[in-house]
Amino acid sequence: MPSTLEATKSVNNAHNSDVLRGLHAAIIDLVDEINRPRRDDRLIEEAGIPLDRALFPLLARVSRYGPIGVVELADRTGRDHTTISRQMTKLEELGLIKRQASVRDKRVREATVSAKGREMVAALNAARERLANRILVDWTDADLDQLRQLLRRFADDLMR
Repeated sequence: MPSTLEATKSVNNAHNSDVLRGLHAAIIDLVDEINRPRRDDRLIEEAGIPLDRALFPLLARVSRYGPIGVVELADRTGRDHTTISRQMTKLEELGLIKRQASVRDKRVREATVSAKGREMVAALNAARERLANRILVDWTDADLDQLRQLLRRFADDLMR
C-alpha cells in the first residue's frame, strides 16, 4: 500500500492527458516521417554518395555507437541479426567499416567506421545540415537550442 506521500507524489506528477496525447502524436509523426525511405534517398542524393539506402542507417549507427556488435546493432535498428550481419559484411566489403574481436568478449566481432566510412558519414552529416537549414529556415537559434535541450532531456529520460 503506498504511503500518503507516495500517493500525493503520484498525483502531483500526473500530466495533462491532452498534452501527453499531443506529444505522443507528434512523436509518432516524427518517427513515421524520419523512417520514410524517400527521406534516406533524399539525404543520400544530397550527400552525393554511392550508398544503398538499406546500409545508410547501419553506417550512421556504427559511427554513433561503435565499436558495436551485430546483436546490439540489430536491437537498435529493430531488424533481425542475420539481416544485420549480411549488411555489415557488405559495409565491410565496401571498406566503410572495420570489424575486429571485442576486447570484452573475443567471440563477438565489433564494428567501427573506417577512414573511408568517416568521409562518407561527414558527407551525410553535411547534407543533413543543409536539408535541416532548409526545413528550419524560420526558426531562431534560440528555438533550435530549446528544442535540442528538450529532445535530449526526453531521450535521456526515455533511455533510463
